[in-house]
Amino acid sequence: MRVPAQSVCTAIRDDIVSGVFPRGSRLTEELLARRYGVSRVPVREALRTLESEGFVTTRRHAGACVAEPTEQEAADLLEVRTLLEPLGAARAAQRRTEAHLKVLRGLVRLGQERVRRGQGEDLRSLGGWFHETLAQASGSPGLTALLTQLRHKIAWMYAVEQSARPAECWAEHGAIVDAVARGDAERARALTALHTERAVAAHRLRQPGAPKREQERVRT
Repeated sequence: MRVPAQSVCTAIRDDIVSGVFPRGSRLTEELLARRYGVSRVPVREALRTLESEGFVTTRRHAGACVAEPTEQEAADLLEVRTLLEPLGAARAAQRRTEAHLKVLRGLVRLGQERVRRGQGEDLRSLGGWFHETLAQASGSPGLTALLTQLRHKIAWMYAVEQSARPAECWAEHGAIVDAVARGDAERARALTALHTERAVAAHRLRQPGAPKREQERVRT
């Protein structure tokens, strides 16, 4: 059975984000095909996609390599996120479905329950799932794809400190959902902008080659 290039692309991207392939390292088609048990064809297609996303670069005489983004490029990603996430929330207030609201409210309940019980190990993944669902509720596939790609790249370049005030963080999530449920696009935008700006302060730029405490995956 032929493995889709999209699946190979996801596997390579996850390994880049988690540090299996360090920045600047070579990505030969032979090595990748052997690692994932596929032919070179889907690997070649996956590398082209990852190059368009900025995870891979092609060097003369070296071929495909993991990209080495600058600090300015990393900072730009956080700035773009602070612009796009509020837009997504405003769109969600206008286009969300009842199914989206059900998932968002369920995630807020789970997050607040974990906070009350002092179970902080799941909060990061729940928060990621919350923001992904909010993006999907925007009803804009292009915007959702951009936000998903941003989350991948930010997870690759930054370590995120655990929130010192998780209860406030999840209260903000709840307020955003309330605004989305009421169809109040401007309030949803403003609340998400404030929430995103506060989250940026918890990001710390990773040093290339530094070991990671845990593998951070982004839901796709």
